[in-house]
Amino acid sequence: MGETSIERGRHARARLLVAARELIGELGWNAVSTRTLAERAGVRSGLVHYHFDSLQALLRHAALAEVQRMLDDTRALLAEATSPSDGVEQMLLDLDQYNGADSASLLFVETYLAATRDHELRQGMSALVADFRDSLTEALTRSGHPSPQAAASAVMALFDGFVLHKGLDPGLSAEQVAPLLRRVTNTEEDGERR
Repeated sequence: MGETSIERGRHARARLLVAARELIGELGWNAVSTRTLAERAGVRSGLVHYHFDSLQALLRHAALAEVQRMLDDTRALLAEATSPSDGVEQMLLDLDQYNGADSASLLFVETYLAATRDHELRQGMSALVADFRDSLTEALTRSGHPSPQAAASAVMALFDGFVLHKGLDPGLSAEQVAPLLRRVTNTEEDGERR
């Protein structure tokens, strides 16, 4: 028995989102066209606008979903850690997998750049970043950190900068940065356990 039209539509939408994630990193946000996207997804061009309000809406949706997935994976490392400073160090070590030229790094950089010009994308990115920062702030607060909100903001800025700088300096590693980051996130209690 063949696919129903609903199933075909769901599959076409999923292929469009995958193609959008790939092309944002490969070509850059502004170079992705409806035609290129449809060709990569293996669908007719008209399906882009059938499933999404616009090409920009599709790109936004694909990018935000991927950033959400990346943040959720990273947040899981924090949840599994014995302390926030251990979790932050694990998150930083996990970021070492990105070299600045890989598709995930490029999607991340392109999305940040596009968010400076796209209000809806900026709102979506801001909400994702704020939610992640809140999780980190809560973990630092529970551990008794004296400045949890400031430390969480510093960690987030360092993570973003780390990914950006790895594209310019492939020799940059988490091991170089981790000791400093540990000092920013350690509490008295963490120091006593060590």
